[in-house]
Order: sequence, then C-alpha cells, then structure tokens
Amino acid sequence: MNINLPNFNMKNLVKEAGSTISRVVQLTEEKLGTTERTEYDIHFQNLAERADVTKTWTEKIVRDTESVLIPNPQNRVEDYIFEKIEKSKPKRLSNLEHLALDMIEAGGDFGQDMPYGQALIKVGQAEQKLGQCEHDFIATSGICFTQPLRKFLDGEMKTISKERGILETKRLDLDACKNRVKKARSMLGQQAKDGISPEAALEQAERDLRVAQAEFDRQSEITKLLLDGISTSQASHLRHLHAFIQTQVRYYKQCSDVMDQLQRDLAKMQPAKPRLRINSEDVDVGPPSIVSDVISNSLALALDSDNDTDNDYDEAGYTSIDIGQAKALTQSLLKDFEIEFDTSAISTV
Repeated sequence: MNINLPNFNMKNLVKEAGSTISRVVQLTEEKLGTTERTEYDIHFQNLAERADVTKTWTEKIVRDTESVLIPNPQNRVEDYIFEKIEKSKPKRLSNLEHLALDMIEAGGDFGQDMPYGQALIKVGQAEQKLGQCEHDFIATSGICFTQPLRKFLDGEMKTISKERGILETKRLDLDACKNRVKKARSMLGQQAKDGISPEAALEQAERDLRVAQAEFDRQSEITKLLLDGISTSQASHLRHLHAFIQTQVRYYKQCSDVMDQLQRDLAKMQPAKPRLRINSEDVDVGPPSIVSDVISNSLALALDSDNDTDNDYDEAGYTSIDIGQAKALTQSLLKDFEIEFDTSAISTV
C-alpha cells in the first residue's frame, strides 16, 4: 500500500520535534530556577498587564449586561447558539407580555362593560406596550453595546493572545540558543565530539542565536503594536457605552410615558366622588346629598332637642348645647362609609 503525503517532510518534523523538546526543557529549568530567562522590558509588561485587565473586565461587562437584558440563562445560551450558526433568534414572549395576555383575557371574561374588566383590559394593553419597549431595548442594546464588545473579544483580543503566545515561544527558543552558546563556549579546547569540533559547534550555536534573536525582536514589535491598539479600542468602547446609556434613557422614558397614560386612563374610568377632608387628608364619603342631609339633620335634631329644655348660659352669654344625638348619627355616617374619625373631640359648640 502506497500512502501519498505530498506535504509530509520528515526532516522538518524532526526539527520541529527537537525545537519543542528544547522549549519544554527551557521552561522546566526556568520553573526550577536553574537557568536564566530573557525578561520583557517594562513598557511591554505594562502593555501586557493592561491588555489582561481589559480582557477580564470586558468579558465581565458583556456577561453582566446580557444577564440584565436576558435574565434567563437558558435563553441566553439559545440565542448565542443561533447567533453562531447565523440563524435568526427565536421569538419568545416576555413575562410582561404573558401578564398582558392574561389580563386582557381575564378582563374579557369578567365583562368589558364592568369597571374591573375594563381596567384589566386597559392595564393589559399597557403591559403589552411595555413588553414591546423591552424587546426594542434589548435589540438596540445588543447592536450598540454588547455585540461590539464581544466582537472585540473574539477578534482583537484573540489575535493579541495568539501573538503573545508566539512571542513566548520565540523567547523560549532564544533562551535555549543562549544556553547552547554558553555550553559550546565552555567546551572550547576539548576534543571533537561526534565528529564536530567545539569551534564548529560554537559557530553553529551563535548562528542559531542570531536567527532566534532576530525572530524574537520581530515578534516583539508585532505584539507591541497590537497591544498599543487597545487604547484606540477603549475609545471606541466609550462611544458604545454612551450609545447604550442613550438607549436606556429612551427606554425608561417610553415606559414612563406608557404608565403616565395608563394612570390618566384609569382615572377617567373612575366615577367621580365627593371628598371629605379629615385630619388634613381627603377621604371618599359617597354621594354629597346623603352626607349633607345626614349632617344637617343631625345638627337640627340637636338644636331642636336643646330648644325644648332650659338653656344653660355661661357668664359670657354663650349657651352649651348637648349634641349627643348628633354624635351618634355622625358615628353612624362614618361607619357606613368606612371612615375612621375620632368623634370624642366633638363635645360642645
């Protein structure tokens, strides 16, 4: 059986395997502290640290924002899968819309001509409007805020992470070459080993070192340029944040307008009632004719009762009137209309 592998090169495979082993040995010695390593300059370290912080907090902000927009984690996972396979997200009713449908249906069953039924339908319609406002807010917030940030994480940050990994590989190769040069220099003056003189081994090690140093410097510059670009990305994120806040302001204003209109509509549906001011508070008391008649009759009864007896005048010429019957009728009035009022203060006039 002949297996045709046109791109298979045993020499390159052996070379790559040797490089991998050399990196593993170098990394192990660094962990054990038995060898030196090339340190990145302070500027590069600051850029790398800022990149790590940016990645960590951007991921948290995206997750938290999506949790606010779509509280149900199962729905978030489902939307993410549909987004990855480039299909439209499933349409689902929000909790507000479920509440709206139940209120409207209940109002129809209770009777659209009944006050409670009318109110339920009116509130249900308002909840539907709130649900639509919520859908618009979620969609707009995704477009202007979460999607750009996620695109940054999936694009620019992944590229930076990839290039940093390549740079770390180049550093390990560079340090391995440095160690081989040191070892070759220490063998100068000794006999040839495996047919290779110490001078030839040193020359080869120095040549490999120069190549490794050039590759490391080139990769370092590429990575620095990408890390410097994070400042530009953060300026873009600031614009997306402003857009998100504008979307929130518009959403809450729409909700406030809907609720204000609902409040006005419910107030119009309420029958007008006269109000009695008791202890600086307005209280519904029922039809004005009843209140007026009962109070007038109570006071008239008290005055007529006192006219049948001898009036008791005080030194200033005022007369005291016993209005016990008026108190009893007043208490009955307050009880009938469920008004709590202390009548113990009514004793004399």
